[in-house]
Amino acid sequence: MRFSLFLLCLLGVAFRPDKPAYQLYDARLKSTTYAKLLRQAADADVILFGELHNNPICHWLELQLAKDLVAQKKGALVLGAEMFETDNQAALSDYVQGKTTAKELAGQARLWPNFDTDYKPIVDIAREQKIPFVATNVPRRYASLVSRQGLAALDTLPADAKRQMAPLPLTVDLTLPGYRAMLDMMGTNAAHGATGDRAANFARAQAIKDATMAHFIRQNRQPGQTLLHINGDYHSKNFEGIVWYLRQQQPSLRILTISSVEMLDPDKPASDNRNLADFVIAIPADMTKTY
Repeated sequence: MRFSLFLLCLLGVAFRPDKPAYQLYDARLKSTTYAKLLRQAADADVILFGELHNNPICHWLELQLAKDLVAQKKGALVLGAEMFETDNQAALSDYVQGKTTAKELAGQARLWPNFDTDYKPIVDIAREQKIPFVATNVPRRYASLVSRQGLAALDTLPADAKRQMAPLPLTVDLTLPGYRAMLDMMGTNAAHGATGDRAANFARAQAIKDATMAHFIRQNRQPGQTLLHINGDYHSKNFEGIVWYLRQQQPSLRILTISSVEMLDPDKPASDNRNLADFVIAIPADMTKTY
């Protein structure tokens, strides 16, 4: 048996008795380790964990990273997430501070359908360890307003509403590759016609989310702290989205990004996954989903 295995190796035949749930790479797609990711994360000002919302590997790794950073940072950790909108901050804080129950949180905040399975574990870490948890995303009604009517519609909102989003007026660069790809995917030319206007406003709605998350990340992180933020992969991959707005506001921030990608063969990442992020999580495409 040993000779047969040796012969297979000599012939170049891959023998993989294990089935790893994911592979971890650096920006150049060189294989790396979770230990290295953790070391760099502990030294960062902001960590943007770009997840696939229904992927259990993402949620498990977010939980492990949060637990390990609790031990590493010793009181200098802040958590935040796209999944909570800024007008739900009071309800989230009350739960994290132990003032309300999980049932009360569900009645007071707009929780995602997969909250209990995918996000409650990390929120409960904040509750147990008395760690601030920041609601960073723009209230969805305002993103929807931008998608329908454009950014100018935000100017008509009262001051209380404007405090729940990034400061206005908002700069949106639709030539950035992420927004440009969104327009291309919709098959429209944002510069011409009503259809193009709708497509451009859809991209601007994504931008108000990115800008608002960046704004509240920066507002809630103090010098010496690390803020671990969970968001959909789109909002931070290719060092765009939230990253771009953070750089505009505070270029000196040490930002670490993590991108999650499903692949047919995680052992052989395609070259187009290069430079997606500081760390790339390669997950088998047939991984089970949480919903």
